[in-house]
Amino acid sequence: MTTTVMLSLGTSAFAADVVIGVPNWPSVRATAHVLKIVLEDNLGLEVELQNGSNPIIFEAMDAGAMQVHPEVWLPNQSNLHNTFVKEKGTVAMNPNGIAADQAMCVTRGTAERTGIKALSELSDPDMAAKFDSDGDGLGEIWIGAAGWASTNVEKIRAKSYGYDQTMTLKEMDETLALAEVDAATDQDTNIAFFCYTPHHMFQLYDLVLLEEPPHDPAQWKVAQPTDDPNWLENSSAAVAWDKAYLHIHYQAEMDPAAAAVLAKVDLTSDQVSAMVYALIVDGMDAEAFARNWVEENADQVDSWLN
Repeated sequence: MTTTVMLSLGTSAFAADVVIGVPNWPSVRATAHVLKIVLEDNLGLEVELQNGSNPIIFEAMDAGAMQVHPEVWLPNQSNLHNTFVKEKGTVAMNPNGIAADQAMCVTRGTAERTGIKALSELSDPDMAAKFDSDGDGLGEIWIGAAGWASTNVEKIRAKSYGYDQTMTLKEMDETLALAEVDAATDQDTNIAFFCYTPHHMFQLYDLVLLEEPPHDPAQWKVAQPTDDPNWLENSSAAVAWDKAYLHIHYQAEMDPAAAAVLAKVDLTSDQVSAMVYALIVDGMDAEAFARNWVEENADQVDSWLN
């Protein structure tokens, strides 16, 4: 981490008892606000939310400039987990993982118009051409936002299946990507994109998961840029994702009372999906929603506190 980053993190970190890092996807923002309300209202702590990428948040927890990452995806961020939890011991993990799935999807209309069933079919130039919206001869597929570990994995999977040669791999903010899904649905045009749960997209759209060979650890050779400068060339993964789990991570030496609460937080995939739907689709203010959620789920929150 650069000195500039450390200074920008440290300035506000010293002003709050707990700083929660917030990466750039919807569900983590919902969870972060719930944790903020729980810690402030029950422990009397001043809690601040601060945006940051996964590596920056882990490095900040290691340095004491941040205390919490509300939603670490495993195995996506295994490299960071292994470094700071297993090797350095400066970060701890809540054991209660939220089950999650990751795949590539098309809309139901896209599947019916193109006949696509399997992800590997995108390596066929004739099939890829059905996803070409700009006339450059390549189809387009959204693989995630910049900075997501899953986006790097999707680059590996595209190379492994061969559709990196027939499709433009689009990296963009999720809000923009889902706006394109909206437009494609309204205009009956074809679209393929990264999809995952917990997420409200499955409530908004009729989606079809593209078929893949089942996950096989022997065929899942995935490295991240922090692991290997030649990570893309040295990786391969022409099989489906394994089941993922989302875990709260927190600074091992943070406020003991707060750490005790964070170690017990337990949410379901359906709960997180509903939180995201309320924030993104219903447009609720995140803090107001979180306060209401904590009140409506008092018994559940009490189990974290006792």
